[in-house]
Amino acid sequence: MNFKRLILPVFLLVALSATAQNKIVVNTDLGKEKISRHIYGHFSEHLGRCIYGGYWVGEDSDIPNTNGIRNDVVDALREMGIPNLRWPGGCFADEYHWMDGIGPRDERPTMINTHWGGVTENNHFGTHEFLELCNQLDTEPVICGNLGSGTVQEMSQWVEYLNSGNISPMTDLRKSNGREEPWGVKYWGVGNENWGCGGNMTAEYYANEMKRYSTYTKNYGDNRLYRVACGPSGADYHWMETLMRDGAPGRSFQGISLHYYTVAHSWGDKGSATDFDENDYFLTMSKTLFMDELLRNHINIMDRYDPRNRVGLIVDEWGNWHNVEPGTNPGFLYQQNTLRDAMVASVNLDLFNNYCRRVKMANIAQTVNVLQAMILTKDDEIVKTPSYYVFKMYKVHYDATLLPTDVESEFYSHDGERIPAISTSASKSEDGTIHITISNIDPNEALDLTCELRGLENVSFERGEIITGEKVNSYNDFGEAEEVSSASFSDVKVNGNQLEVNLPAKSIVMLELR
Repeated sequence: MNFKRLILPVFLLVALSATAQNKIVVNTDLGKEKISRHIYGHFSEHLGRCIYGGYWVGEDSDIPNTNGIRNDVVDALREMGIPNLRWPGGCFADEYHWMDGIGPRDERPTMINTHWGGVTENNHFGTHEFLELCNQLDTEPVICGNLGSGTVQEMSQWVEYLNSGNISPMTDLRKSNGREEPWGVKYWGVGNENWGCGGNMTAEYYANEMKRYSTYTKNYGDNRLYRVACGPSGADYHWMETLMRDGAPGRSFQGISLHYYTVAHSWGDKGSATDFDENDYFLTMSKTLFMDELLRNHINIMDRYDPRNRVGLIVDEWGNWHNVEPGTNPGFLYQQNTLRDAMVASVNLDLFNNYCRRVKMANIAQTVNVLQAMILTKDDEIVKTPSYYVFKMYKVHYDATLLPTDVESEFYSHDGERIPAISTSASKSEDGTIHITISNIDPNEALDLTCELRGLENVSFERGEIITGEKVNSYNDFGEAEEVSSASFSDVKVNGNQLEVNLPAKSIVMLELR
């Protein structure tokens, strides 16, 4: 992909003058699509210290816990808002055999986590522990089944174990392990990255396998599975075309995934999470904006085969991928998290909001201690990352009506290249409250912005929040005062239905209006 060209998100009308007025028009009377809260979902894999030490410490740990799950992590994620959690992978999912993770923990067999560090997995965190975690988080479980190395029978029996209330061997097995009633798990991934670590399959081969496996993932009682087919990696439009044409969309699957990670340089050298210059920052933001092109092109394919919009686009792996922190296991993917990561989160969430007609779920990778994490842990300490504060800020959009926006934006220019400086999305809650999230991507210049709420005569500014930091590589660390968090924002002037807003450089702002 050539990043020398200008990258223009489809929902932006970007002025071509370097001295352009920065203006957002929010069409308050045109909203019709709902922003699903599941766009703000998360992903946790058996990888590094995400599960063990991240969530799970065991009942005998000195770290305060409830049924083996750390209280501080649960409290922080509940405060942030976590509508769903995807598990057990990732690449791990297609080598995971669920029956190894049930029953008495001291009797569970071990396995080697061949994808992530070659460490021994003791299976102490399995189906019951995951669903206990979801219960404590008050979140929807999203389980990814093993299509790569598993069998149809194995996947079918896992669904039955989870969801059946009938008299059957799987129901009896669940009850013998201490769970009387079925959980009623709805969201079910039919394999993961089967074009790569999940089996290196062709799109045509996977489409047939997916239909076969999907046939035997049954509905039980009133619960209706929402099956997520493995979709493409990045710009693999052939994969999307094949699945939408041959995979029986709407019957065999109700959602199809998309994976895209923002990698600043190359997969061989992704760059430091904290030690980077403006060249790295600009490249990261440019590559993040490529998500717009991916969404637009994949949705166009989906629209041709599914004009009734029955199938959701599920962006169930996304986020920044940097080099691991020096001195850590390269297979554990532990990286710090800066204001740059927060900017990447805000831009992607704005895109998902604006494409919510088709984007029904997304899962940032990964929740604790891995990749673009919300929380970092060390022994009994935790850190809330800059990305954590973005997700906490953006939960005002949960299940609200998307308000279409038109944007004129200056460019953020660097080294002869340029991208739009402003990212935004807007929504209206059931009680009529309007929320606008706006990011100034430019790390150097503040922007004066006019915001018109078309369809209203008068607007009342209720409150505002801002996320920023001294530098784009500011971050929060153990034992130190937070360098990036959320603060009150009030640099807003109201005149009828127009706002005048001053956006500081490298900032993310939320405005609440009535």
